[in-house]
Amino acid sequence: MSTRSTAAVARSARAERVLTGGAGVLAMLLGAGALVLGSGWLGAGRAARPVLDPMIRDWLLAHRPWVLGVGIALGLLVLVLGLRWVVRSLRPETRPDLRLDGFGRSRVMITSSAFAEAVRADAAGVDGVSRAHARLVGSVERPALRLSLWLAEGTDVRAVWQQLDETVLSRARACLGVETLPTAVRLELDSARRQRVR
Repeated sequence: MSTRSTAAVARSARAERVLTGGAGVLAMLLGAGALVLGSGWLGAGRAARPVLDPMIRDWLLAHRPWVLGVGIALGLLVLVLGLRWVVRSLRPETRPDLRLDGFGRSRVMITSSAFAEAVRADAAGVDGVSRAHARLVGSVERPALRLSLWLAEGTDVRAVWQQLDETVLSRARACLGVETLPTAVRLELDSARRQRVR
């Protein structure tokens, strides 16, 4: 899978992974340092000493107003960054409305729901597809498409895939005026309709 097509599969969690990984590495280093210090590898008397060296403690107490100010500022910065991280993680995924042509008042726009509905109707007309669902995701600069298809029993998947690529996706790319449109296609076997016994 190319890096561009990952936008179609799911929202990128790169920032969350980097922050979580960084916090984990920092916690692991602090834990390893405490283990080395507590085991006495740095000297038998070092483990019994206070965490802060007396000279550092005296300096911090001598500059108490500055230390408190810097500590409060760092705490607020961490709080703001944490809240921003939470808001970004919980924010709904964007569904971009796309400009097809023109600028200003003369521009022609297509909403993400209208585009998705057109693709869905197009995909539902493919032989062997009983139901379809489409969603346009990503950004205005990098739109991506998610397509879910439910296939009737006995459908030739290769024929569905070929028709999907040659008609549905090529029309979608032509409509947007792009050469590539990252697309994630999910295929499912539709449940057979129940027949009444008479």
